[in-house]
Amino acid sequence: MESVRKIRARVIAQFRSRFPELYSKLPAFAELTRANKPIGIYLLLWPTICALWIAEEGFPRFSLLVIFVLGTALMRSAGCCVNDFADYKIDGKVLRTEGRPLATGTLTRKDAFLCFAVLCLISFGLVLLTNERTIILSFAAVALAAVYPFMKRFTNLPQLVLGVAFSWGILMAFSAATGDVPQSAYLLFVANCLWIVAYDTQYAMVDREFDIEIGVKSTAILFGDADKVIIGSLQAMFILAMILAGRQFELGSLYYISLVIASGLLAYQQYLIRDRLPGPCFEAFLNNNWVGAVIFVGVMLSYI
Repeated sequence: MESVRKIRARVIAQFRSRFPELYSKLPAFAELTRANKPIGIYLLLWPTICALWIAEEGFPRFSLLVIFVLGTALMRSAGCCVNDFADYKIDGKVLRTEGRPLATGTLTRKDAFLCFAVLCLISFGLVLLTNERTIILSFAAVALAAVYPFMKRFTNLPQLVLGVAFSWGILMAFSAATGDVPQSAYLLFVANCLWIVAYDTQYAMVDREFDIEIGVKSTAILFGDADKVIIGSLQAMFILAMILAGRQFELGSLYYISLVIASGLLAYQQYLIRDRLPGPCFEAFLNNNWVGAVIFVGVMLSYI
């Protein structure tokens, strides 16, 4: 064990001596990629591996599981880089984001863009291990990740663009596993988009007063006083679509039990956002991690 520690210390020392500037920026890059806040990875990962499980009709090939877990983490981090690249002038005006590296000047926009490019290249290397159809789909995934952060300047529905971007992994999972994207996979895709618009609206509710002041658009602003009703409606449609998907893929009773539990969690989120306070709204957003986890467990148990 001591030898391993010595080797690690020597590698770190060599890296620090050869790349002192990069080494000094590592904590800032961790903040840029939200490595210290993995909630985004979880929310992107649960539906993707659910799709992979369904496409493979049980425990997927280990190689595919590794590719999609790593690819999900890398692309979420890449998305954070381009998000901060786009919002470098905005983040400093919002209480929740004023300490981000580009807002404080710890990193530059060039740093963020290079980080985005490197993470995308690594992700593309993983996709090259799949098949031609999945490789083609991956180009759209990168385009969606790059375009989404700029949508809040042009449309009141940036959450819908995020929904498509975050759901794209579902289509890629089916493509990688089966070589095709069956029509039934689009039911999962639509269901996931509904869920994402709902929970990202909760997220946008946290910053709504700042966004109105600086002119940033979101569904939280668009929905106005109807926000809670619309979020609840989207959540109900999400559960209904997941029920229909369960029938399409002939999932077992444990899957439907997981949907009942998920519905309880979504109802709890309605309780949290009842007064539209930023703290509870953010807590409601975070709670969606458990929604995704519960449904994944239901899918997994359906194949045991």
